[in-house]
Amino acid sequence: MPATKPPGRLEQPSQIMLNLLIFVMRLLARMPLPWLRAVGHGLGWSLWHLARQRRGIVAVNLQKCMPELSEPEREALAYRHFVVFGQSVLDRAWLWHAPEALVRQRLRWVGDLQALKQPGPLVMFAPHFVGLDAGGLAVSLAVPGPIAFIFVGQSNPAVEALVRQGRERSGNVRPYFRHEGMRQILVRLKKGEPLHLSPDMDFGRSESIFVPFMGVEQAATVPSLSRLSKVVGARVVPVVTRMTPLGYDIEVHAPLTDFPSADLVQDTARMNGLLADWVRAMPEQYYWVHKRFKTRPEGEPGFY
Repeated sequence: MPATKPPGRLEQPSQIMLNLLIFVMRLLARMPLPWLRAVGHGLGWSLWHLARQRRGIVAVNLQKCMPELSEPEREALAYRHFVVFGQSVLDRAWLWHAPEALVRQRLRWVGDLQALKQPGPLVMFAPHFVGLDAGGLAVSLAVPGPIAFIFVGQSNPAVEALVRQGRERSGNVRPYFRHEGMRQILVRLKKGEPLHLSPDMDFGRSESIFVPFMGVEQAATVPSLSRLSKVVGARVVPVVTRMTPLGYDIEVHAPLTDFPSADLVQDTARMNGLLADWVRAMPEQYYWVHKRFKTRPEGEPGFY
């Protein structure tokens, strides 16, 4: 019988790729932040010209969500999005490989950090802005004890290893993956393990309900924020991360009041309404490259 690789080890080509990626990121982590952001701007410019399919997705999303803008204004916004997206990709170099003291210096808390440290079940509503990884790392560095994160696995084993090593550098990240289900997460959440949750993507019809989002009346949205907080009686605290010239601001908003309610649809629509306000405050930083409206109601043509 053919030999099988030992559990937990990468195949040799993937290990070589992983080592190369880590070497490059450690070099980038040494650069002053303005220099790295300049390189990230160049990466965003390249993606704008080369990733035409993603550019088309961004154009559709902006047309649906911001029809009040003219076409030139939306195109300029789309370009700015690719720039901050490229910058956020390279920022992972220092987030994952720079000395912890430097990382902490570049991650600034705004709002009441103590809201994340109160006893009892806690769900952090952390939307998909380009600084999501920075915000997740900031939370893991600031909040004592294990913190649960729900991740989507990478198809490339070397990239998966790199991402997990970076995201788990604080030592208290408890990773879960969407395909594993929610049972263990609920058990830990009931015991007081905070959950960092990003439910603002379109994960398909089976996991979603249709509620409004930024002018799209029927947007497939995962209602897990309401469901999870209701099952365990958790308070919900929004945590929004904003890219700045000095690094990232992690904005802790006031805990949601009267949430969850008895109406799952109303709760999920409220979540989308809050998100829409934050998106309009920094529209170039939302994750527009995702097919946010890929799932449509039965019989309705697709957007993309």
